[in-house]
Amino acid sequence: MEKLLIKSGNKLQGKIRISGAKNAAVAIIPAAILSGDICFIENLPKINDVRQLEQILLQLGAEVEHNHFSKMKINASTINNYEALGDSARSMRASYYFLGAMLGRFGKAAVSLPGGCNIGVRPIDQHIKGFEALGAKVTIEHGVVRAEAKELIGASIYLDVISVGATINIMLAAVKAKGVTTIENAAKEPHVVDVANFLNAMGADIKGAGTDVIKINGVEELHGCDHMVIPDQIEAGTYMIAAAATQGNVTIENVIPYHLESISAKLMEMGVVIKEYDDSVQVIGKERLKSVDLKTLPYPGFPTDLQQPMSVLLTIAEGTSVVTESIWENRFRHVGELKRMGANIKVEGRVAVIEGVEKLSGAEVQATDLRAGAAMVIAGLIGEGETLISNLIHIDRGYEGLEEKMLSLGGNIKRIQA
Repeated sequence: MEKLLIKSGNKLQGKIRISGAKNAAVAIIPAAILSGDICFIENLPKINDVRQLEQILLQLGAEVEHNHFSKMKINASTINNYEALGDSARSMRASYYFLGAMLGRFGKAAVSLPGGCNIGVRPIDQHIKGFEALGAKVTIEHGVVRAEAKELIGASIYLDVISVGATINIMLAAVKAKGVTTIENAAKEPHVVDVANFLNAMGADIKGAGTDVIKINGVEELHGCDHMVIPDQIEAGTYMIAAAATQGNVTIENVIPYHLESISAKLMEMGVVIKEYDDSVQVIGKERLKSVDLKTLPYPGFPTDLQQPMSVLLTIAEGTSVVTESIWENRFRHVGELKRMGANIKVEGRVAVIEGVEKLSGAEVQATDLRAGAAMVIAGLIGEGETLISNLIHIDRGYEGLEEKMLSLGGNIKRIQA
């Protein structure tokens, strides 16, 4: 078992380059199936989720070549199987995108019920609602979701709740359906737009991505394309928070500042200095930051994926902060780990009340999920003494070279064998 050993005391300084967006990559890779051709996908993050998706593609019969995962060539013309079953599919949430992609291309799909981080109830009812509206029959038996349709027909679909996964999955299934599909109350996240851009590059006709109404005119055929994945908004936000927490001065490169506005605004409210450039942001931390209230919301609101890292920063802010988690009901599991380090946090339901303390103390803690893992790394950077973090499988799922990037900024962090 590997662990991260972190010693505090260093302010993060320098420049860091952000990788491709995990949440876009894990949808775009399955979407390549729809082309029935060769696609080149660039700026992929070197993370375990990408490796798992590659394994699923190989199991389906696709030919896959990659250059250290940053560029992947997918030949979907050789696919001879429509069942994504087994450990790779079960291990990650994003495997459900194979449902929409294979249903759109073959008219049938079978995928093991997806796993992923335990951050609350994550039903796929809105995905199923969308598939059924398009004319598919969907069943769940023995842990496998099966969808089949003789013909997919465009439909008007209103999502009962804003769901990134359902929005993308319905787009995948609808791009080759006959007629027009309209998704109302659609998710507006940057990675939804990136997936739509990828599909359009393959010949799809999608309009409105990035708004709450998406219209898809079905086309008969798609073709291969080249696509560059957008920068990772969540990785960028994580390093912004880490710079602020350590009172550092970090320039974060290869970002789209517009995607970071909700994060920048909240940090500036606390007293952090943010300077925006064309494709970078500079973050300058101050000695004692002010407490703020925070509520997670769908984009363009404050992202739920940064609630846990942000809560670490709030533990050392002056005053009382109230954090409301409106997306996932089980996203405060990291609070118990922060309390080991001296944080003063009380949780009731979806609300955490954080009383700022002078400092945290190093301790042995664990990553309870992907973003909680990043939160504990930030806590280790500011916790007096040494912090030892276990359960790194979560961090490796979604952050490319986290310790190497922190080291390059002056963080005292190393991976050790327990």
